[in-house]
Amino acid sequence: MAGRGGVVRDNNTAKKYWDGVVPPECRPDPSILRLATTLQWEPARDPLHADIDTTKVCGVGPAMPFANALVRRGVAGELGLVPCAVGGPAIREWARGEKLYENMVKRAKESLKLDNNCEIKALLWFQGESDTDTEAKAAAYKLNMETLIHNVRQDLHFPSLPIIQVALASGSEYMEKVREAQKAIDLPNVICVDAKGLQLQKDNLHLTTEAQVQLGHIMAEAYLTHFHA
Repeated sequence: MAGRGGVVRDNNTAKKYWDGVVPPECRPDPSILRLATTLQWEPARDPLHADIDTTKVCGVGPAMPFANALVRRGVAGELGLVPCAVGGPAIREWARGEKLYENMVKRAKESLKLDNNCEIKALLWFQGESDTDTEAKAAAYKLNMETLIHNVRQDLHFPSLPIIQVALASGSEYMEKVREAQKAIDLPNVICVDAKGLQLQKDNLHLTTEAQVQLGHIMAEAYLTHFHA
């Protein structure tokens, strides 16, 4: 979810950087805001996670095309994104009590305090490549994800929180085992969309900018189909 679309490596220095290309589907819109690390709303723009996933280079992700698609369909007058993603951690690092999980819950709760009219509408979840490198991690994925869903719903006092999960497009030896676990989760208001087949960058790990846009649209359609009355 942090977004690596357009992140490339400099051939001379081997350092990574974002190419700065923002597709039309990702352009800022006055009605789309993001919760900054200062816990204040500000205009949303890519790289959406630049101040969240600070140890890596962030680029285009699926969140801005997701939000723009919903705005174009008239879903909300104003839409707030609460970026919490950090690239690389395994699902166990998102367990209750761990820093990533607690920061996610804190940011979600703080977003509601800024405006009495705010309400959480969905959680977007795209993670798991780091769980594909060992059979043990892959085997534990389903239970760990189901536990996360239970915990975040409990901690946000939102037992029916809609969740849109993405089945992986890439990974290591046990990718298919993790994908099977993701697609096998059968809980109310949990939808799984599939990223497999979307174009990957040369690293065969991260989605291209175009693929990030496609995924954002897929997630938006899933939200509109299953969760928008």
